[in-house]
Amino acid sequence: RIVLVGNSKCICNNCSCIIKFSGTGMTAEEMLKQWQDEEATVRARIGARGVATVEQLQGLTGLEQMQRLLSGDFPAPPISETMDFGLLSVEFGRAIFQGKPSTKLLNPMGTVHGGWYATLLDSAVGCAVHTAMPVGRAYTTLELKLNIVRGISLKVPLVRAEGYTVHVGRQTATAEGRLYGADGTLYAHASTTCLVFEMPSVKR
Repeated sequence: RIVLVGNSKCICNNCSCIIKFSGTGMTAEEMLKQWQDEEATVRARIGARGVATVEQLQGLTGLEQMQRLLSGDFPAPPISETMDFGLLSVEFGRAIFQGKPSTKLLNPMGTVHGGWYATLLDSAVGCAVHTAMPVGRAYTTLELKLNIVRGISLKVPLVRAEGYTVHVGRQTATAEGRLYGADGTLYAHASTTCLVFEMPSVKR
């Protein structure tokens, strides 16, 4: 489950969101500043961009792999630069990404393209599954279902995609996620089904 903080109401209907209208002691502006600071801290650790090798991944759990990506020990994936979003935090069964809407992401109607919503949520739910993989196991997405409930304009400074696992088995895994703003506005929610399999062995 996720926590939405702000003054707006959740509009996803029958969801598992926890809405906090008070008790945090933070305004939407203060929450946004916290988000910006957290992103700056993570970005400062990013080194090269690229893809970790199979050899680098060997002997690590999925969570350890994601932690090394977050710490800068593994290169950041190139798509994060292309689409201006990145991994912000991970724990077992949970992953958070943050993205910044910009003009390069607009569709002909002047709002952020739905593919960007899908990219952030696919990353969040997929990486939530990734954190639950034991040593020697990997996954790939079989299905992604996306529900867009509100458009994102350039007036929205930042959004977060939070994914969390629902079921992790030996052959399949499922996860859900939410895309929301610092004021608590929900923009989309998604679910995924993933295929779990053995990682290929390194050839000597």
